[in-house]
Amino acid sequence: MPKTLLLPTDRATFALGQWLGERLAVGTVLLLTGDLGAGKTTLTKGIGRGLDIPDEIDSPTFTLINEYDSGRLPLYHVDLYRLAGAESDRLFLESYWEGIEYPPGIVAIEWAERLRYLPPEPLKINLSHHPEAGRQVTLTPASPTQTCLIEALTTDAILADEI
Repeated sequence: MPKTLLLPTDRATFALGQWLGERLAVGTVLLLTGDLGAGKTTLTKGIGRGLDIPDEIDSPTFTLINEYDSGRLPLYHVDLYRLAGAESDRLFLESYWEGIEYPPGIVAIEWAERLRYLPPEPLKINLSHHPEAGRQVTLTPASPTQTCLIEALTTDAILADEI
């Protein structure tokens, strides 16, 4: 069952990412959707912090994929904004979530609606602008493990972690 949170600031969006990064299971694929400026990269930066990645997490808009392997788990950050339809097929993204060519980790895919083939059991996260609260984030789990994780998530827990 989806869960929707209202996050008032960029910092709260980052804190949600950090909360997730501290708890996501190895092999989790995040399908991030939302308009430009909705917070997809900010959320992914927080995930990197939650994974103890010391590197600066940058948007891979032009590189398409940024790989970070210096944390507890690898983070594979993908941005499909500049691609259309079949072009994303040429990236062989399944090699990241199948754990065959790359060590298993967390895969965060921005503009995931441009994927033609979805991974099994992705955690879908939609971010949108909210006129009164800043951002609205809807998380849709696809597995029992993700459902348990999302059930434990509250706006108060996220805001309590804000610096």
